[in-house]
Amino acid sequence: MKNGMLVSIVVLLAVVGMVRAGDAADASTLHGAVGIDYTTKYLWRGFDVFSDKSAIHPYIDLDLWDTGFGLHAIGHRAASSGHEINERWDYTLSYKGMAFEGEPYMMSYMLGYRYFNYPDRTSHTTSSIDLHEVHGVFAFPALLGVENLVPAYVLVKLMPANSGTVVGANQAFGGSASGFAHIFMLDYSLPYTDPITGGQQDLKLHSEAVYNDGVSPNGATDVDNDWSNAVFGISTTYDLGNNLSLTPGVYYQSSWEDTVNTEDEFWASFNLMYKF
Repeated sequence: MKNGMLVSIVVLLAVVGMVRAGDAADASTLHGAVGIDYTTKYLWRGFDVFSDKSAIHPYIDLDLWDTGFGLHAIGHRAASSGHEINERWDYTLSYKGMAFEGEPYMMSYMLGYRYFNYPDRTSHTTSSIDLHEVHGVFAFPALLGVENLVPAYVLVKLMPANSGTVVGANQAFGGSASGFAHIFMLDYSLPYTDPITGGQQDLKLHSEAVYNDGVSPNGATDVDNDWSNAVFGISTTYDLGNNLSLTPGVYYQSSWEDTVNTEDEFWASFNLMYKF
């Protein structure tokens, strides 16, 4: 599995090289980003996936020729052994757009389909916990009348990839991986002078609250329909030159529903990204 993750990172970098070569040859407008994120814990919609262990997340984003369509792939691997069965890759096809431009209720939106693949489990057996979902992200940059203060809402419908698996019809423990999640977010970008570099930066403040409609991603336990958690985060992005950037961040989760997470969580992340 470790070798597989290393190969995946190499493949991602190779894709970037091919895209850059194609850009030079035919002025293609295909562009995007490739990078890796290191997190001291991996929290996913309130759930502590790797039991307080750190994780790495290599990823690639592709903007498909300015059509509004995009492709995204990201891996989630624990930095220590013992969690291989819960490691996964997420693959997303999305479409971005804008509605009601110029109005106070103007809205940016992203509609997407995502497949969650667990490589250490075969997707065609009853032990599979592969999932897929459809989701919509709706942000309202002018709604509150405060510059850089943006509320947003995310609607998620999560489903088992195969009905006859432990997250579908063959639920050994009575859990379910089918249901909705509602995420309410508020983001604020605060300009400041960085005390280390002396340059102008944006401090990004993020908050969200999650309502879980009884969804357990591994089908192991029943999850109550309730407000499950809130997350608060602070991050900033440093331009390293040559289209390379580094984004450190710190996050805190207040856990409200014991069937999702019995502990409050604190973690940090470091995201290295190259844009092309």
